[in-house]
Amino acid sequence: MTNGKAPSYLQNAVRDSLPQRVACALDELRDCRACPRNCGVNRLANEERFCKTGRYARVASIGAHFGEEDCLRGARGSGTIFFSSCNLRCVFCQNWDISQQRAGTTVTPDRLADMMLDLQSRGCHNINLVTPEHVVPQVVEALAPAIDRGLSIPIVYNTSAYDAMASLRLLDGLVDIFMPDFKFWSKESASRLVKAKDYPERAREAIREMHRQVGDLKMTADGVACRGLLVRHLVMPGLGPESAAIFRWLADDLSPDTFVNIMGQYHPDYQAAPAVLGQPDGEARSARYAEIGRRTSREEMEAAFEAARAAGLWRFDGRPQHVQ
Repeated sequence: MTNGKAPSYLQNAVRDSLPQRVACALDELRDCRACPRNCGVNRLANEERFCKTGRYARVASIGAHFGEEDCLRGARGSGTIFFSSCNLRCVFCQNWDISQQRAGTTVTPDRLADMMLDLQSRGCHNINLVTPEHVVPQVVEALAPAIDRGLSIPIVYNTSAYDAMASLRLLDGLVDIFMPDFKFWSKESASRLVKAKDYPERAREAIREMHRQVGDLKMTADGVACRGLLVRHLVMPGLGPESAAIFRWLADDLSPDTFVNIMGQYHPDYQAAPAVLGQPDGEARSARYAEIGRRTSREEMEAAFEAARAAGLWRFDGRPQHVQ
């Protein structure tokens, strides 16, 4: 890795632990508890339940991505691997075709390792695993051969934060950059908008563990992230108090040095869109989520940044923006 510390997975102790980690990962699939849904199906036998993913992961796309945070994309891009399906049901999902309709190709561990090494060969600064919560065992299984074959750039774990503690512990030492999206503070909003009432509790638990593993975000001499926690928060219309509560928790429970991307690109999509994907009951569905049926205002974005500063946070990526 140029101008920075080598990824943790290159340490001898971590490399020596890979066979045991893979065995534990496969055991997690046998009675699936890879995420907080705890479905209990035998995914090794290709059984599926909530995430609609069986023995192998599905990949929707890969490539050098230049739309990520500056500290991830650098000059050569972040090497993204977008996994299909999801363990949440966000009614406003802007990637619903990937998360809810299983777009993509089934890949073996060796093929997934090939993808990682291909992105590295293109010069990408990192391997960015997008929506990996439900396929952590498959990721661990693929990382073992990828590391043996020369993988040497940081792993970014790009997650909704609806993660199982057992899965996160499997990743300890394998992931150098955790990038969770802390969506909601209240059970009511989580239950209504992502169909997981325990989301806030699980997210706090997961983000706390991520911070324990990697600490605050650190950069190389050329400004590229090499290790640490980067939290994303999408500011949504009418939910300013939840944003403020999340910022206070990050500053008080984790660290005022937490790096936060306060995002203003929300727009109503999927079931929250004004016309829901041309479905006959589209109007009824969009009316059901009318409170988030508009873009976030400039005033709401400014209030979010003010709340973050008031909480004691100071490391921001993103700016107040007029998005209407």
